[in-house]
Amino acid sequence: MTDHSTGTDAEAGPGADAPTTGPGETDQAAGAATTAGTGTADEAATAVEADQVTRTATTAGAEEAADAPDAAALRRRRRRRRTVRIALVVPLLPVLAVLVALTGLRVNYLGDPADGTYTRGKDALWLGHAWVDGRKKDADVTALAARLRSTGIRDLYVHSGPLEHDGTLPASSYPNARWFLAAVHREMPQVRVQAWLGDVLASESPHGMRLERAATRAAVVRSTREILATGFDGVHFDLEPLHSGDRDYLTLLDALHRVTAAQDAPLSVAAHQIDPVPGFHSFWGTTTGHPKWWSQRFFGEVARRVDQIAVMSYDTIQPLESTYGGYVAQQTSLALEVTPPTTDLLMGLPFYHENRFGHWNHAETVPAGVRGVRLGLSRTDADRPNFGVALYVDFAAEEADWAAYRDGWVR
Repeated sequence: MTDHSTGTDAEAGPGADAPTTGPGETDQAAGAATTAGTGTADEAATAVEADQVTRTATTAGAEEAADAPDAAALRRRRRRRRTVRIALVVPLLPVLAVLVALTGLRVNYLGDPADGTYTRGKDALWLGHAWVDGRKKDADVTALAARLRSTGIRDLYVHSGPLEHDGTLPASSYPNARWFLAAVHREMPQVRVQAWLGDVLASESPHGMRLERAATRAAVVRSTREILATGFDGVHFDLEPLHSGDRDYLTLLDALHRVTAAQDAPLSVAAHQIDPVPGFHSFWGTTTGHPKWWSQRFFGEVARRVDQIAVMSYDTIQPLESTYGGYVAQQTSLALEVTPPTTDLLMGLPFYHENRFGHWNHAETVPAGVRGVRLGLSRTDADRPNFGVALYVDFAAEEADWAAYRDGWVR
C-alpha cells in the first residue's frame, strides 16, 4: 500500500528582504532626531534601522513559531500512518506464510510417479477391538480373507488393549484373541497378526502413562511377553501424544526389542509425522501446547530401534487434496531419508471419514494419499523393498477407499 504525504515549506515574503527607506521613513527619522534633542540626523536614521531590524526579527520568530506546530503535527500524522500500516501488515504475515507453504505443497504434488512404485507386499491394516472381544465370528474372518485376497497386506494390527496407565494389560482385554489368531492363520496363512497396544501418555496433562517411571516401562515389557505368549505374531505400539526427543520412549523400545527379537517377533510402532520444516514441532508446541510432529532425527532414532514403523500420515490439517498429497509426498521422502533399509517403513492412509479441525474428508482422500506416497517414493528411493502403506481403519472404511487402494497402489 503506497502512502503519499504532502508537506508545505513556509515561503519568504517581501518583509524578509533587507529594509529600505520609503517615503514615510523620513518622518520617522526626523521624529527620532527631535525626540533625542541632541541627536543628529544620522543617529536618528540609525535608530529607525534598528527598530526595523527588531521588528523584522520579531516577525521571523513569530513565523517560525507558527511553523513549529505544523511540523510537529506532520510528524505525528506520519507516525500514526506508519503505526496503522504495521498493524495491518503484521496479522497478514502468518497468512502469507501459510499461502506460501500451501503453494509449495501443491507444487510438490505435481509430476508423475516412477514406474513400478506399487505395493511390495508389505502393507498393513489396523483392525478394531471387535475382533478379539467376542463380537466377530467365523463368517467375519472369511469375509476379511476375501477382502484382503490379492492385496499387498501382510500385517494386521488388531486392537488388543489399551494398556493401563501403570503399563499392565489384563488378559480380559483380549478374551477371544486365541480364536481370532487361529482363524486368521487358517484363512490367511501368509498374514501376520500383531497385537495393537497403546495408551494416552501424561505428556500434556496430569493423567496417563508416565514413561519416565522405570516401573511403568518394566510393566509394559511384561505385558508384551504375556501377549506374545497368547500366540500373536508380533506387537504394535501406539503411545500418544509422544513428544519428539523422549529418551524414556527410546529406552522402552530398546527393552521391548530385546524381548521381541528373542521370540523372532516383529516390533512395530505407530509414529508421529516429521517436522515439515526443521524445528516446527517446537514452534507448534509453544503456540498450542501440543508439539504433534517429531524431528527427523528423532524419527530416525525410533526407526533404528524397531522392525517396522508406520507413519500416521493423516490428520494433517490440509485443506485440499493437492496440498494433502503434496504433504504425504514430503513426509514419505523425509521418512525414507532416515529409516534404515532393514526397517519396514509404512505410510498411513486415511480409511475413515470425518470433518473436523485436523482432518477434512474432502482433502485427506485415499487417492491423494496413494499418489503422494508414490511421488515421495519415486523421488527418494524408488526401489526400496521394505516399504508399504498402512490402512486406518477397518471399521470406518468404505468401498471407495478399498477401490482407491487397489487401483492406485496394488494394480
